[in-house]
Amino acid sequence: MKTMILGVVLIISTSAYTQDTLSESKPLTISGYLEAYYSYDFNNPETNTRPGFLYNFNRHNEFNVNLGLIKAAYNSERVRANLALGAGTYMNANYAAEPATLRNIYEANAGVKLTRQKNLWFDIGIMSSHIGFESAIGKDNWTLTRSMVAENTPYFESGAKLSYTSNDGKLLLSALALNGWQRITRVEGNSLMSWGTQINYKPTDKLTLNYSSFIGTDKPDSARLWRYHHNIYGIFQVSSVIGFIANIDIGMEQASKGSSSMNTWYTPVGILRITPSEKWAFALRGEYFSDEHGVIIASGTPNGFKTFGGSINVDYWPASFVAVRLEGRYFNSKDPIFIKEDLASNNNTAITFSTAISF
Repeated sequence: MKTMILGVVLIISTSAYTQDTLSESKPLTISGYLEAYYSYDFNNPETNTRPGFLYNFNRHNEFNVNLGLIKAAYNSERVRANLALGAGTYMNANYAAEPATLRNIYEANAGVKLTRQKNLWFDIGIMSSHIGFESAIGKDNWTLTRSMVAENTPYFESGAKLSYTSNDGKLLLSALALNGWQRITRVEGNSLMSWGTQINYKPTDKLTLNYSSFIGTDKPDSARLWRYHHNIYGIFQVSSVIGFIANIDIGMEQASKGSSSMNTWYTPVGILRITPSEKWAFALRGEYFSDEHGVIIASGTPNGFKTFGGSINVDYWPASFVAVRLEGRYFNSKDPIFIKEDLASNNNTAITFSTAISF
């Protein structure tokens, strides 16, 4: 190994109030989050930027901030609101298409409970995506880096959401009207809304099942191509030691305007996590992304983007609020889509070492 890898993730967060324990005398909470990192890519990219389909921890051989944010959350019996401002390489990569004044808005939404008897809410604004099992907040994920499917589906969305949660908290139903596919500002020349749905069912604390969908267009009306996306996953806590996540995403987009022919992509992911004690956790991830026509990830190669990924993650918790994380990650593509020493390569390997502190 040419370089000794060191990295730090600092997490600063206050405990959030649940609705059951919320006091009307203190509905406002303030929290912070800071995620700093160091990652080493063994292909040694000249620009110090990792492959273009990665939007987290995407800087090579430098200390940087992936995501830092300050959040204010207001929760009362009938009203809720969130405002979070963020900075870091995650924000730079994911918000690049937005106007400069919006590129630091991580979250900004307000909601009203529509009835006293039922948990029926109407929220509007910029919010976290309804697609996928991973979030932009690293401490909430089983692996240090994000899966390829998480990196290439929306992390955030802007629109309106109608959601219902059953009284026992086991079932969540949502319908959304959106500005587009990971968009705050709608694409110039696009006059149509996009739409989404979510069904999340958690019959026990050991099982979560989810189906999310998206239908819309992310192009101007003059070049409109309809996109359909389906996300299905299950989180299975087999025992106190073993947990497993199984995910499959399937998407389709029109090959050309008005055509009945569809370009399809799909991406399965599996993550096995083992927590033998409160101090240790291990995770193995296997994933594959097939996008032959380059709808989501354009490789410009004969077979398109067809890439396998694997990673191993080790977490050590010396105290309840401190985690030391190490992850090695490997990609292998059917076509030589990576660059190593000015030559095309089928492979890419990287390692990330981090420490997390939360309070």
